[in-house]
Amino acid sequence: MPQCPVRRVIGIVGGLSPESTVVYYEHIIREYRRRFRDHSYPEIVIYSVNFQRFVDWMRREEWSHIAGALVEAVEKLYRAGADFALIASNTMHIVFDEVRRRSPIPLISIVEATADAVKRHGLRKVGLLGTLFTMTKNFYREGLARHGIEVIVPPPEDMELVDRVIFEELVNGVIKAESRKEYLRIIRGLREEGAQGVILGCTEIPMLVGPEDVDMPLFDTTRIHAERALAVALGEEDVQ
Repeated sequence: MPQCPVRRVIGIVGGLSPESTVVYYEHIIREYRRRFRDHSYPEIVIYSVNFQRFVDWMRREEWSHIAGALVEAVEKLYRAGADFALIASNTMHIVFDEVRRRSPIPLISIVEATADAVKRHGLRKVGLLGTLFTMTKNFYREGLARHGIEVIVPPPEDMELVDRVIFEELVNGVIKAESRKEYLRIIRGLREEGAQGVILGCTEIPMLVGPEDVDMPLFDTTRIHAERALAVALGEEDVQ
C-alpha cells in the first residue's frame, strides 16, 4: 500500500450528539488505515458543543440561534488550525447554507456528499430516515432533487417513532432490539412505496441498523461524510 501525507487539517463541529462524533473520528482513522500503511493520520480538531442548548433551540425552532452557535463553533475550529470543517449532524444542515455563507473556512455538506453517493448507485428514488426535523424539512428533498433523485419519508406515526428512538435512545448510546425491529419494518414500508435505497439521515441511526440487516442499499451518512472529509484532507477532492 502507498504512503500518503495528509495535507489539510479537518475540523469537526461535534457533540450533536457525542455518540456520533466518536463514530466520525473512528471512520476517518479506519479509512486512512485501510488505504495507507504509515501513521501519518489526519490532523483533526474537534469542538464539542453543548447539545442541550441545540435540543432546546430545535424544540422552539429557533434556527437563527442554531446558525449563530454553529458559526461560532466553526470560528473556534478555524482559530485552532482547521483548514475546512464539517458539522457532524444531519439536522443541523437545515441551516447549513447560512453557516457556510458566514464561515471563515470551507464546509463539507452531508447532503451534497450523500447525494453524490446515491447518484453513483444510479438510484432515482430513495427513502429518508432521520429526526422529525430532517424528515419534514425540505433540505434533503431539495438537495437530492438537484440530482434528479426523489426522496420519500415514512407516514407520520412512523416518523414520530423514528424521532423518539433517536432522542430517547440512540443519542444516549442505548440500543434496543425492539427499536431495531421497528426501524426494519419502516424500511420495508419505504421499499414497498418504491424506494430503491434508504438514507440513514441521522448520524446515530447506523448504530441501530446497517447493510447486514436489509437487502437494499443503505446510505450511512456518517460514513459518507467522514470519507469525504478524508478525501478533502488528502487533497483528492475539493470542498464543493
